[in-house]
Amino acid sequence: MFVVAKLIGSAEASFARGDGNGEAGPRGRLADLAAHAGVSEATVSRVLNDKPGVAASTRQAVLTALDVLGYERPSKLKRNSAGLIGLVVPELTNPVFPMFAQVIETQLAAGGFTPVLCTQTPGGVHEDEYVQMLLARGVSGIVFVSGFHADTRASVDRYTQLRDRGLPIALVNGYRDGIDATFISHDDVAAMHLAVRHLRDLGHTRIGFATGPSRYVPVQRRVAGYRAAMADVPGVDLDELVSTTLFTIEGGAAAARTLVEAGATAVIAGSDVMALGVLRAATQLGLTVPGDLSVIGGDDVPFMSFIDPPLTTVRMDVNAMAEAAVTAVLEEIAGEKVEHREYLFEPELILRRSTAPLAR
Repeated sequence: MFVVAKLIGSAEASFARGDGNGEAGPRGRLADLAAHAGVSEATVSRVLNDKPGVAASTRQAVLTALDVLGYERPSKLKRNSAGLIGLVVPELTNPVFPMFAQVIETQLAAGGFTPVLCTQTPGGVHEDEYVQMLLARGVSGIVFVSGFHADTRASVDRYTQLRDRGLPIALVNGYRDGIDATFISHDDVAAMHLAVRHLRDLGHTRIGFATGPSRYVPVQRRVAGYRAAMADVPGVDLDELVSTTLFTIEGGAAAARTLVEAGATAVIAGSDVMALGVLRAATQLGLTVPGDLSVIGGDDVPFMSFIDPPLTTVRMDVNAMAEAAVTAVLEEIAGEKVEHREYLFEPELILRRSTAPLAR
């Protein structure tokens, strides 16, 4: 665990004694906090002494100012733990999510903050419950990776409420209108163009796409990219060459069987985990990869170069995306002006041995 605040005295008394950090006198330190938080010195005093009558967003602004300016939170407020940043991710069975978690935690620790990892599992703690726990602990910001913001059936109110209280947040992979926050996204449309172009250059025209549930923003974008890249292929029914299932090995296998039955000679999977399912189904069907079926994955998670055959995949720039999400949150905590918009990160096609020219 890592902390950002430097240890000084307790409550406002430490400021009055002049034994806190910095060179300014007690009134100067109160003035610094007030200026940074955009409130009066009297409000800062109420927060430091844990007095009632201060709005939650204002209290959070003062606590954030304490963290950023390097003062220890008063002992009365330590139950909220200074310098915490929440990190909410889906289950860790898909290796891409531990990749995000590792980079984000490393970046937060380097910035002097303590990451609080919250992982979701089916039937486990709900994202909204995690958020309430994080707020109770006084987090200074939250990074969401593939959360409910990626699900078009989910309300965005949970995020607008966080922004209304002034909490810095970053949302990774899943842009939604109406949320005044920073979005960090893999360019799913470009990823599909890269994959389809590679397979078409190899002579494939019946290219199947195996992906997850259609309600998710990245899935919708990838389907749109796939359709655009395949639009000029004559005599191909794209509807029968798109299979939406689960983002699991079993989902990839089920989709592969459907697509092979539809005549696909190549399959693009929505993730490397799904691609493993495609490879399993190919073996069960007596097909060789890439001799009978070319396969492309997505994400480029660890060990994909060590399977047989090594997987051609479209790499997601996890490092750059994670760093950008952390930077956006920390800059906003520091009071810097952050442009709230979506930032797209370019994919990269990684060529290995699971794709080959169409057998004539």
